[in-house]
Amino acid sequence: MAKSNSRKNAGNHSDPASAPGPFEVMDCALIALATVRKAQNLRELRDHLQSIAPASVYYHFWGGLLLPRFEEREFNNDFASWARHGLHDDRLAERLSVIDPEEFHDIEHLRQELIEVIEQRLDESDHVPWAKTDRQFEFLHSKIVVFDTRKRIHRPEELPDAVRSMSGSSVFFHFIDAKRRPPQGRDDFSAWLSRFGEEFSLPCRKLEGIDPYFVSLVDLRGRIAKVLDEHFNGGIGHES
Repeated sequence: MAKSNSRKNAGNHSDPASAPGPFEVMDCALIALATVRKAQNLRELRDHLQSIAPASVYYHFWGGLLLPRFEEREFNNDFASWARHGLHDDRLAERLSVIDPEEFHDIEHLRQELIEVIEQRLDESDHVPWAKTDRQFEFLHSKIVVFDTRKRIHRPEELPDAVRSMSGSSVFFHFIDAKRRPPQGRDDFSAWLSRFGEEFSLPCRKLEGIDPYFVSLVDLRGRIAKVLDEHFNGGIGHES
């Protein structure tokens, strides 16, 4: 996913050898951008996936979390949704829907898994599934525009309440998108807590063990807050 040049490395500005600086709470907005790539059938989808930009693969798995919706998504990624509603291939839709991007080291491994699932389905079929003209798969990519909320968290024990008050898009930025940012490749919450010493190693491990893919951002925020409450408040917290 392409990023705005205004992005800051949230909560991680200080020299690692010095006392940790405050956690800088950011928010973000998603801007979807069109590409020239479209697929009318399953073979074309496979062919485009072999060369489409990594940012596009990322968008079609994660971008839907930040888009306004009035109902819960039937599928967690756009490829599964198109297989069901564009190609009317329930078997393929089911196979694509269970792919969890969190299980792959990087986008290239995720891309290869997609291609393998699609090629397996092509091998099984006597014909190549086609979509109607108005149901083509359109490859998109996006930019994340980052905003500084001016909110700062100075002490670890402030983090549970701070997380509960964050917007879903802030949670996305600090927990999901952060894992794609070098050099650490981890969520901003555990990265910040780890700088305060070994006493926070357990909640950091628990945070890193949360899989954010099959839940909404509201549910994800609640799971993060619960882990933090268990450490700082003995599990006594507020409902998210």
